[in-house]
Amino acid sequence: MAIRPVYATPEEAVADIPDGAVIAYGGFSAALGIPNGLMRAMAESNKSKALTFIGNGIPMASTHDPENPFFMIDPSRVKKVICSFPAAATSRRGPSPYEAAFMDGSTELELVPQGTLAERLRAGGAGIPAFFTPTGVGTRFADGKDVREFDGVKYVMERAIKPDFALVKALRADKLGNLFYRNTARAFNPPMAMAAKVTIAEVDELVEPGEIAPEMIATPGIYVHRIVVTKH
Repeated sequence: MAIRPVYATPEEAVADIPDGAVIAYGGFSAALGIPNGLMRAMAESNKSKALTFIGNGIPMASTHDPENPFFMIDPSRVKKVICSFPAAATSRRGPSPYEAAFMDGSTELELVPQGTLAERLRAGGAGIPAFFTPTGVGTRFADGKDVREFDGVKYVMERAIKPDFALVKALRADKLGNLFYRNTARAFNPPMAMAAKVTIAEVDELVEPGEIAPEMIATPGIYVHRIVVTKH
């Protein structure tokens, strides 16, 4: 396995993401596992448009600033969001810009149950084009989808997701791209890394090959194409 490219800054790592790209981003809302540096770079330095974002929540990350704890990628640049939780954690201060964009139709929303979203990504990484799940049968989630019965139980067919890019956050990477995650960062980041054509890993620490115990590697380096270290 080859040494993976290490980028000096998040801005350099996302500079070539083009208009129309489909981008998965890890994490649980503003909890552990969000690639804050890469998301900030997308918001501030990469000006591509007509983007599709795939994540547990809306394209938002934490600034760790108590006066302004969240920032978002401008919804005017976003064609579509595929997520499970479309309401921002800032809702107590009124609707977020994304909620307004969903309401007026300027940004499309595809709402997906959380487990189904994780499995659609995992299926994309595993080369499975579609799968059947009982989740959503008899609801609007099943509208327009193939519903079949197996052993007396109805299932709805869901298609795999294969993003162009995945922006993931890990605690540690080695120079071969193997990733070690902390706690809830293991939820969406690993299947996103598997599914994407290009995976960009934001990490706190870069170590030599062999310094991460094999049983602690959640994402093998074969799925990682770029690394950027954001804590020094």
